[in-house]
Amino acid sequence: MAITSGLVLFAVIWFLTFLVIIPIRIETQGDKGKVEPGTHAGAPENHYLKQKAWITTGVTCLLWAVIAGIILSGLITVNDFDWFDRLPDPS
Repeated sequence: MAITSGLVLFAVIWFLTFLVIIPIRIETQGDKGKVEPGTHAGAPENHYLKQKAWITTGVTCLLWAVIAGIILSGLITVNDFDWFDRLPDPS
């Protein structure tokens, strides 16, 4: 795996993880009982984005290490996903 593909893999995992973590522990205006006029009751009051970004980075580092290790070890290769036998034999 080249440096560029490693960075792209990290970025993809980071954004997917961030999208999963964003709705966790969100406090809406409706939950707090203070709805600002002109806003929806489901609008966030406290979103904790900085903490969620740090949590996302930590989780992503762990996931990236596992996935990059699997890719670099050769445990799973592109030929494992060749269900229609279109790729040449690796040997």
